[in-house]
Amino acid sequence: MRGSVLVAGVGNIFLGDDGFGVEVARRLSTEQLPENVRVADYGIRGVHLAYQLLDGYDTLILVDAVSRGEPPGTVFVIEPDLGLGTPLDGVPPAMNAHDLDPASVLGLVRHLGGRIDRVLLVGCEPERTDESIGLSEPVQRAVDEAARLVRSLVDGSRQSEMNSKGGS
Repeated sequence: MRGSVLVAGVGNIFLGDDGFGVEVARRLSTEQLPENVRVADYGIRGVHLAYQLLDGYDTLILVDAVSRGEPPGTVFVIEPDLGLGTPLDGVPPAMNAHDLDPASVLGLVRHLGGRIDRVLLVGCEPERTDESIGLSEPVQRAVDEAARLVRSLVDGSRQSEMNSKGGS
C-alpha cells in the first residue's frame, strides 16, 4: 500500500453489531496516524463515501461487520475482487443513498471518473444484527483487535513507502 489511504468505518449503529465499523473508525479517529491516512465514519452513507473517494485515494480500507460463518468476534482482512479493472458500460450503478454496498460505491466512483487502486476489508463476524443499539460482547472485544490490524496495515504501507525511498 502506498500513497493516500482512506479508512472508512461503515455500518448501521441501529442494527447491533452492524455498527462495528463505525466504532472502529471512532476509536481510530482519536489516534495519531500518518499524514497520508484519513479515518472517517460513513455509517450507511454510500454516496458520501463515493464522492470522498473522488479526492484521489490510492487505497480504501473498509471496516465493517461481515458474516462469513465464523465465531462472533472473529476479525479478518480480505482483498475483495470488486471488478476495479472492469470497464463500465456507461450506465451508472444503482445506488440507495442510505445503503453502502462496496461494489456499487466503487462503481459510482468509476462512473464519475475516479479510481481506486486497492480495496481492503477489515471485517468482523457479527453475533447479532437485529434492531438494537450497541455491540455484542464478542464484537465489542474485537474493536481493539481491528483497530490494531488497521494500524498495522497503515504502518505497513508507510514502511513500504520508506523502504522504496531508501529509508529505514
